[in-house]
Amino acid sequence: MAQADTRNEVVERIGYLTRVQIFSASHRLHSLSLSDEVNKKIFGKCNNPNGHGHNYKVEVTVRGKIDRHTGMVMNITDLKQHVEDVVMIPLDHKNLDKDVPYFSDVVSTTENVAVYIWDNMVKRLPADLLYEVKIHETDKNVIVYRGE
Repeated sequence: MAQADTRNEVVERIGYLTRVQIFSASHRLHSLSLSDEVNKKIFGKCNNPNGHGHNYKVEVTVRGKIDRHTGMVMNITDLKQHVEDVVMIPLDHKNLDKDVPYFSDVVSTTENVAVYIWDNMVKRLPADLLYEVKIHETDKNVIVYRGE
């Protein structure tokens, strides 16, 4: 929302809007470019051949000017649909390594899941609106990716 400052200039307000979504998925941390022995050493129990799973909490944040007419950075309904299309449909209740083509040759670390979400969200949103993808893999492990 624009406001006048003491010099009668219009000040644009910047807002951050976040959509939170939880999805469940399994995966195995394993790099095809490393030997089985090195994979076991690097990834430990997360290299289990049968995989393991997480209930990931994803936070997708957009940043932009608060429209003076609508009062919104963007319509939350639109953001909700983009998150559904990018996160829930392709990732929820899936084996990331076997069901998501992107991870056929990319190690399915949470860092790379954040990159996957970023790359697909940025295709759907207006330019320069996506600010951050944050994923809570567990209560103690959180990754933040800002497209850098």
